[in-house]
Amino acid sequence: MSFCVAIDGPAAAGKGTVSKAVSKHFGFPYLDTGLLYRATGAKTFEGLTPLEAAESLTTADLERDDLRSGDAGQAASRVAALPEVRSALVDFQQAFARREGGAVLDGRDIGTVICPDAEVKLYITASDEVRAQRRYAELVAKGENVTEEEVLADLRERDERDSARATAPLKPAEDATVIDTSEMSIDEAVAKVIALIEVAQQAQ
Repeated sequence: MSFCVAIDGPAAAGKGTVSKAVSKHFGFPYLDTGLLYRATGAKTFEGLTPLEAAESLTTADLERDDLRSGDAGQAASRVAALPEVRSALVDFQQAFARREGGAVLDGRDIGTVICPDAEVKLYITASDEVRAQRRYAELVAKGENVTEEEVLADLRERDERDSARATAPLKPAEDATVIDTSEMSIDEAVAKVIALIEVAQQAQ
């Protein structure tokens, strides 16, 4: 039996950390769909068109060590705005979501487009300032030379582009549970999500 947990939200809201913890707790395979777009964007640096990059994507591309860079994030947001790129990556995501035993997917349009019939739909968010602080700390720890102001501007630019695009804009599904992690610890956020999933499992 399949059981899909769809977790959406903007960058640095904590959805990836929560998704990984939930995946580990329940033993569900986990797919960071943002990596698909980051890998596609990164491949365009090599001269491929966005569609060529998406159609030639392999699991090995998801292991690149440059996918968490700011450049890859901006490239991901740009290629994700292209309907033909999103279409090329839909089948991969939907097949993953419906694998036997359950799956956790996080991204921007999992609950709205990829898995509108997911058993659990969550939208994890946080204030712009909190998200910028988190992403800044993450980038500095990796040795990147950035300021918190630059990170905040970058996040807001991505949010605007992701929310305004015509195809699969960033927004909560109508029936998603919205969780604001601005004032929550990771442990608190994970516990809340686990409890919601357990309720959904019991209802099946």
